[in-house]
Amino acid sequence: MQCETALLVRMFFGEDDKYEGKPLYRYVVEFCKEKGVAGATVFRGILGYGKSSVIHKAGIFSLSSDLPIVVEIVDCEEKIQEILPELSKLVKDGIITLERVKVIKA
Repeated sequence: MQCETALLVRMFFGEDDKYEGKPLYRYVVEFCKEKGVAGATVFRGILGYGKSSVIHKAGIFSLSSDLPIVVEIVDCEEKIQEILPELSKLVKDGIITLERVKVIKA
């Protein structure tokens, strides 16, 4: 990544969300790698809710309850603008945010 400022994409959706039979978070990361994006990271939440207002949480006796997933993607603005239309198509029941960030070291 050869830019001082970049765009950070945050995608919020559920762990059970799928695309073409594959976990959506895995599909997004593989898509970004294929497109040459600088970086993508998946975070698994322990508690959260979305538009359904149903609270999803990790419990002692359960391995998963459709836990919240956040995927962060960062690259120069041109690259993010190139992939954003495809990312938007992937998220059916979640949200995508976009913010300008300063790159300290690349």
